[in-house]
Amino acid sequence: MIMHPAVLALCTGSILVSCMVLYSVWYGISIQRHWNLWSGSERQLDLEKKTYLISTVMSYALAFQLFSLFLFIFTADKLNTLFTGAMCAAGTLNVNCYGYPTLVLKIINFVLGGTWLVMNYADNKAFDYPLIRRKYLLLTAIAPFVIAEAIMQGAYFLNLRPHVITSCCGSLFSTEGSGIQGGLAGLPNVPMMIAFYLAMGMTMISGFYFLMRGGRGGYFFALISIFTFVVSVASLISFISLYFYELPTHRCPFCILQKEYHYVGYALYITLLVGVVGGTGVGILMPYHKFESLQTIVPSIKKRLTVMSMASYLLFTLIVTSVMVFTDFKLQGY
Repeated sequence: MIMHPAVLALCTGSILVSCMVLYSVWYGISIQRHWNLWSGSERQLDLEKKTYLISTVMSYALAFQLFSLFLFIFTADKLNTLFTGAMCAAGTLNVNCYGYPTLVLKIINFVLGGTWLVMNYADNKAFDYPLIRRKYLLLTAIAPFVIAEAIMQGAYFLNLRPHVITSCCGSLFSTEGSGIQGGLAGLPNVPMMIAFYLAMGMTMISGFYFLMRGGRGGYFFALISIFTFVVSVASLISFISLYFYELPTHRCPFCILQKEYHYVGYALYITLLVGVVGGTGVGILMPYHKFESLQTIVPSIKKRLTVMSMASYLLFTLIVTSVMVFTDFKLQGY
């Protein structure tokens, strides 16, 4: 199993990213202690040379980290034919106890990695790198999650056994199912519909307020974007998926990634993830517009992130609503 090309790519990439993160964290300790841009010492010059290299390397490393989420799901979906009972990625991830924790860690690292890239981008735009200590401090906080993901992913692939009989998505994501999957599938349809559209509405309103009031309300927009992401994922399992499958009991969040459904799941998940990264990016940059070198840079970046987040969430809502309106399937007996 470990010799599958995609599995090799994921494991090799995770090991390399973990090593680069650890090296960057170790180097970041020197930044925290000795960085002084106004010093002409040999140590400062060496720190400046290395930080350019590390910043570039980490940008590519975390970009791979973002890509690896979708590669992991795609790989799990393709491996389902090797396990009895598995019909899609849902069953493959359930083959052992490491599959779903790995997926959760990849989602967390997607958001954290995207947030770090936003901070790094803003810092590199300023002439005096005012956020350099803060971005390495954030990287230090991200490092345990990246390493935990690499370990969990390795354990998942190493413990895949073809003779294991796993559960299909129909039993995992059913109202009678146990665990988190069953709990999400059992959420009542009408309250979840109301919560979903209210969350999206609040995101749009808070985003427009932030844009029109010159940057006020940024923290609220960041928090509501995270809340909207969580509600949207729960809604996707609870009721949205039913309209895509046109079946009253099929709530799998992975089957919509397959060819039969025109791979629409990738568009849905990408828009949700871009939306939440944009929102958290606004939140992470909120305290830094007071820096003299960032006074004109940060407001511009926050506006673009806000528009990006709102556009992504709006696109998700339009895709979902169009399917709900134009399909012949109608929910009854909520």
